[in-house]
Amino acid sequence: QAAQDAGRCSLLSATPTRPHVTPSPWEPAAAVRLHGDAVRRDPRRSMSRTLTTQTGLGPYRASRTYDFLYDPLYTLSSEKDHVQTTYRVHMSYDRVQRVPEYPTMFSELVHHPRHTLRLQLRDPVPSFIDRQWRGRGEKRMLALKQLAGSQPMLTTSWQHAENQDVSGSNRYKYFERPLIPFSQQAPSNVLLAMSRREHSPRPERAPTPLVRTVAIQTDYRDSETQTDPYSPEFVVQSGSVPEILTLANLTWGRGLPARLAEVEMIERAREKRAWEATLPPLSDVTQLEKRRKMMDEQERKEWAFREQEIEKLQEARLEALKKLLQQRKVSRHELDTKQLDRRWCKLQTEKEEKLKQIQKEHIKAIRKLTKKMENVEGKLEKRDILQDYSNYASQTYAPLSRTGYSLDRLSAQYAVKSPFLDSYQGLLDLEANLPDFVTQPRVRSPKPRTTTRDGFLKREALLDRELKQVHEALLKKKNRSPQPEKPLRFLQKIEKPAPRPATPRVPEPPEGEEEKELAVIFLQKLIRGRAVQNMMFEGKEKRVELIRELRTTHALQEEGQLLKKEDRQEILALQRQRELDEHKAAVQEEHMSRMEGEVLSEMFDFLSKELVRLQEERRIHAFAMLAERHRRIREAEESGRRQVEERRRREEDEIFRQVHAEA
Repeated sequence: QAAQDAGRCSLLSATPTRPHVTPSPWEPAAAVRLHGDAVRRDPRRSMSRTLTTQTGLGPYRASRTYDFLYDPLYTLSSEKDHVQTTYRVHMSYDRVQRVPEYPTMFSELVHHPRHTLRLQLRDPVPSFIDRQWRGRGEKRMLALKQLAGSQPMLTTSWQHAENQDVSGSNRYKYFERPLIPFSQQAPSNVLLAMSRREHSPRPERAPTPLVRTVAIQTDYRDSETQTDPYSPEFVVQSGSVPEILTLANLTWGRGLPARLAEVEMIERAREKRAWEATLPPLSDVTQLEKRRKMMDEQERKEWAFREQEIEKLQEARLEALKKLLQQRKVSRHELDTKQLDRRWCKLQTEKEEKLKQIQKEHIKAIRKLTKKMENVEGKLEKRDILQDYSNYASQTYAPLSRTGYSLDRLSAQYAVKSPFLDSYQGLLDLEANLPDFVTQPRVRSPKPRTTTRDGFLKREALLDRELKQVHEALLKKKNRSPQPEKPLRFLQKIEKPAPRPATPRVPEPPEGEEEKELAVIFLQKLIRGRAVQNMMFEGKEKRVELIRELRTTHALQEEGQLLKKEDRQEILALQRQRELDEHKAAVQEEHMSRMEGEVLSEMFDFLSKELVRLQEERRIHAFAMLAERHRRIREAEESGRRQVEERRRREEDEIFRQVHAEA
């Protein structure tokens, strides 16, 4: 309670006669107002408090819904916060009310809700309450305070605005935050109100600057948010060549930021520009030799540097290749080691399994030998009854069937022998003596539970009850007013077919007639077959000569077939011989073609090589002629330069001799 009272900001009156008023814990501190020595509550706030209750945080809150409109102690930092608070109030659940649906007020179904939600149409804020942001008035007061020093006419109005009662708009000046975080019981500071006569003008405060610099700190580093640098457009003055333009080929990620290699390249470029500045001009004919020597020396230096760079690159590639080979060797060694380990583990497992199997067989054999060695001579031993009954694996408890023991030997002692089971009358007596619950079992099916643990009716039971009520209502309605049977709408007459005539019947033959009829039929078949045979014999006798002629012709045809067979064999032999001759000719032609191809390929190879050699010889001869020409040109230039130097030396000697003679 003390922390709650301290959090609600205690108030000390300026006059000793005024009582110390602490906001009630049952009402927010903003609802308490002091006027003189009495405490007065705003009835509008009491009404709004009843409308803005919240179920999740208890029946009371730290502030009410519309305190930002009519509470002078409720302060918003800007007009944007005022708009956001207004929107939050309009979207809150305080203005939503439940409207019951009377037809389905006691329904438990989802598609038939018992109530609906509706927005409250009446505005809880009175119309005379200003809904604008109160910060504009405070800004106006601050502007008056700033102009009070520059315009003496506004001093009186400013002081009048400052001299207000404790319960007015300056009430927040008499509060101070409680010392909740500290464990010591330090008394809160007390600000006493001063009377208007003793009130003295407050010292003027320096005007607040319109612009100020505020330092901020982000959650990320600059390196994490840095992108590729932007290169703006530039204009070079005429006649100037900035050194930075020589680095235009370096971009971010490709040379920038500069490292040791880029710095060395920049230094070499500077040295080359300095060397180019020291070169003699081309217009000076006397300095051409010096220029050539300097250029040759610079070229040798560049070639040496390039060779060093190539060697460095080759060494770096060699080192990288060595590392890759070493890594491959290590990886292969690890792979081989893993494979050997797996193989060794597999063999070890197999070895252990074999050893276990051998150990089991060894123990089994040792047990058998020990058992046999107990009675080597085969003497009869006396039965040890105690040993048999103490050992549950003996013949007493677990006899073996191979020794002649039958499992069903003692089954007769478990057979039920009762006089009631031997006759039908005994069974009737036994059934008459049995109680009723044996012959007539009373099994009751459990009733389904229709209510939950909380006492509410289940949805299935509710649905069954509604269906039962509907069924009973339908039955009552049906029994109360029986309706006559309605005529069939689609009635059609089905005509019966005409009755079929009676099946005619043949009178049964007398006995013996059927056998006679079968005998007559068999005799008819025999006579017909004999007649056909006689007809065939007569036709044969008539065509005897023709039959003999046909038999003679068939014998001659056999001789012709033999001749045709011999001709066919001769033709096949000729075809086989021709195929052999063609194969032999093809083989000879293949050998000849191979020999011709080898000779031609060797000849063409020789000619192509001679052509290449001739072309190389002509190229080398051309290079030699060009080199000879270049040598002659350089000798001519060298002889000319030597003549010029000799002439210049003679001139200098003559000048020196004349100067020496005059001296």
